[in-house]
Amino acid sequence: MYVYTAFDQELIDQRVAQFRDQTRRYLAGELTEDEYRPLRLQNGLYVQRYAPMLRVAVPYGLMSTRQLRKLAQLSREYDRGYVHVSTRQNIQYNWPPLERVPDMLAELATVQMHAIQTSGNCIRNTTTDQYAGVIAGEVADPRPTCEIIRQWSTFHPEFAFLPRKFKIAVSAQAEQDRAATAFHDIGVYLVPGQSGDDFGYRILVGGGLGRTPMIGSVIRDYLPPRDLIGYLEAVLRVYNLHGRRDNKYKARIKILVKAMTPAVFAEKVEAEFAQIADSLRLEPDLYARMAANFTAPPYEPLTDEALEARFAETPAFANWYRHNTFAHKQTGYRVVNINLKRAGIAPGDITDAEMELVADLADQYSFGELRTTHEQNIVLADVPQRDLYALWQQLDQANLARAHIGFVTDIICCPGGDYCSLANAKSIPIAEAIMRRFEDLDQVYALGPLDLNISGCMNACGHHHVGHIGILGVDKKGDEFYQVSLGGNSDHDSSLGDILGPSFGAADMPEVIEEIINTYLDHRQETERFIDTYRRIGLAPFKERVYAD
Repeated sequence: MYVYTAFDQELIDQRVAQFRDQTRRYLAGELTEDEYRPLRLQNGLYVQRYAPMLRVAVPYGLMSTRQLRKLAQLSREYDRGYVHVSTRQNIQYNWPPLERVPDMLAELATVQMHAIQTSGNCIRNTTTDQYAGVIAGEVADPRPTCEIIRQWSTFHPEFAFLPRKFKIAVSAQAEQDRAATAFHDIGVYLVPGQSGDDFGYRILVGGGLGRTPMIGSVIRDYLPPRDLIGYLEAVLRVYNLHGRRDNKYKARIKILVKAMTPAVFAEKVEAEFAQIADSLRLEPDLYARMAANFTAPPYEPLTDEALEARFAETPAFANWYRHNTFAHKQTGYRVVNINLKRAGIAPGDITDAEMELVADLADQYSFGELRTTHEQNIVLADVPQRDLYALWQQLDQANLARAHIGFVTDIICCPGGDYCSLANAKSIPIAEAIMRRFEDLDQVYALGPLDLNISGCMNACGHHHVGHIGILGVDKKGDEFYQVSLGGNSDHDSSLGDILGPSFGAADMPEVIEEIINTYLDHRQETERFIDTYRRIGLAPFKERVYAD
């Protein structure tokens, strides 16, 4: 993984000192709330419903065990003993005392972590596939590209106060997009190279969720690697110049692209790019230097393990292997998902003790590194197959081995009204009720892959628009209700969900979801996935069934 240079470290340390003084002045009444707000936001500090929330950056989801142990320590000393894994692969603290946040940032800096640009109207944390570099089928490892974008975007003076927040995702997988790339302000796809390039980029612009969900539009089919930063800079300049600042609901780049049309927006980007391309062209050896930070660990020359006997002895281990581990491009290894969706615990939450256990397991089995995922889980990317049973046993004892990655109870869920001041309704209790309705794993497996996403408001932090089943919390004269959508998908064949109809009360939600699933089962052909059945039969049968009474 990328390791800070002395310059990087000095920069972060200076930012901590700067924010410490800004916070001191705010608490002393020397800065007004309006003056302090943009300062705290660009240091990852929100004011939530009951307490501040600090969002820590995890660049492209990759961290070391030393960093995870520091996060665990801070959760004990400054918070309530747990953290939340966000859909942007970041880590959130929900209860830090405002006056102690500078101390937390100082501690994070000792392990090369920070909270810079995890909020505010700036370029946020760049994300990618949680299996980057270890899964077969990649055009190239996307992490060097992510690191180049991170270094370009961090503290970029021209883009510190954009019309609205700005998010970039990078995808290198032809078969599956695990980064929801088409739903970002800029989507960067690695594609096979031309004219001697090892690879190039396809650029999408104008995707996003929130109040006005949109799928991004291709504005450049092929971009040579040397021109990546120049082209991204051109996109940002056009947005910064033409994006609306009079209405925050119409300030995202997706609104600008739609208003201009993608073709006209692309013309303006190309014109800007022509002016700056030469001055921002990347050095010929930059990719090689960045790639040197992401070399393969010292894999052993292993063979694939024969695990059938273990499967026969321990069906629970067999299920975990089949559903929570994935093929690794290195023979004799597997990619392991640690699921953070447990009944009685908010989806994506992990305690300090669990973090320390995961750090120990990553040190023992996965070269001291781990990844956070868009689905609010954790990945150990390089586990020898011979160690899988021992790893599973320890995870199972710690309630971290529920085998349902990619199934209906692997729910993506925002913190909702239990924490967020923007939320219209609670999300966590709805996720809990659905998980308890579908506790039987045999029933869950029979449904096949099914994404269920929950957001507490239109900001869509739970990505409800792209869930095969999406749930949105809405407010009706002070009461909490839930609107259901069907048919969303964040993969390469992206789609936005269709609203089923009038909203439902919280108590009705488990039964509503069950009726939707029963409709799917009644119409499914052989082993057809939910999303495929929905696309074949449409909304009407689901609507008729759910609103029959």
